[in-house]
Amino acid sequence: MDLVMFVDPLEGLHGPLRPAYLLARELRGSYNVTFVTPSSETAEEIRSAGFEAVSFDRRYLLRGSLRTLEAWLRSTRFNVDNDDAVVMNFSQAFLVNADVYYAQGPVTRALDDMYPEMRPLYRAIYRALRRLFILHDRRFNRGLRRASRLFIANSSFTRSMYEAWGIRVDGVIHPPLDTGFFRPTTSRPSGDYVLTYVGKETEFSAIRRVADAGVKIRAFGSKISHVPDYIRGHPNIELLGRVSDEELVELYSNALFTLFPFTHEPFGYVPVESMACGTPVLTYAAQGPGETVIHGVTGWLAKDEGSLVDMAVRIWREGYPSDMRARSRERAEQFDAKVIADRWLDVLRKVKDRGRRPP
Repeated sequence: MDLVMFVDPLEGLHGPLRPAYLLARELRGSYNVTFVTPSSETAEEIRSAGFEAVSFDRRYLLRGSLRTLEAWLRSTRFNVDNDDAVVMNFSQAFLVNADVYYAQGPVTRALDDMYPEMRPLYRAIYRALRRLFILHDRRFNRGLRRASRLFIANSSFTRSMYEAWGIRVDGVIHPPLDTGFFRPTTSRPSGDYVLTYVGKETEFSAIRRVADAGVKIRAFGSKISHVPDYIRGHPNIELLGRVSDEELVELYSNALFTLFPFTHEPFGYVPVESMACGTPVLTYAAQGPGETVIHGVTGWLAKDEGSLVDMAVRIWREGYPSDMRARSRERAEQFDAKVIADRWLDVLRKVKDRGRRPP
């Protein structure tokens, strides 16, 4: 049977494209998978990974995460006439009649949470256009709900955001992780640094306060342009920039713990990757990471920035029980791609028994 996956015009197979890619990898034994994307660049990335891909060859003015925002604003309506195929929509750019829409969070909810860390120019633009953005966001997501048989969220937090807008959500399935790749590389980690991620969703003030207290931090992330000067020049922070997946696994495996302060994170791959490598996570008791990290078992959940900083300093000085590393790995295995794919297989079998998709 054919499986068609609609995805956004993203650069690379990481980030928002990763759930669709990892799921396709697991389902290719049961389905003939084809990706549909607005971007020829994204289609080429997907083909290089061994999948069929169809592109509308749309041209975009912006790059990186801003390209996703542009695609969302220029959203495309598309109708799939083939009722024999299973259609999954992972995209914020396509309004398509689908068997399943995989909801990863309203765009404006992310922008609202990220607003304090935006550059001044972006803050001014968003402040001026916010009401129009929210109107478009609500209308677009209600259209997605009408066009989709099932509306599945990537976390309970994500579900709550849509339900607050009166949009019915049929269930929650967390994104998959390749735990065969993300796994501990050593039984004797060095533990002489704390690892953190820097990107557009990062709460940089928390990282600075932890570093100010004497904690040695190594920070990875390709979006270095988002990093404030007070982080760049800090003597206790080493900015690594973009690292390979192999380097990232080593970094996770040898860190004392992973620090993950965020402004907006519907799911959050960093905490789950870290746990898969056997390293506990310190983050907030909120949103997606508040669901994946188990306080006192696979990491620590802080209620606010002050308590997160206090916990980070205490753990740096005093350590933690060694069995937390094994518990972290066990927790991450619950998000393994094979486990998640089995859940999706069950959903897709049932959805095809319901007959035709919405027109």
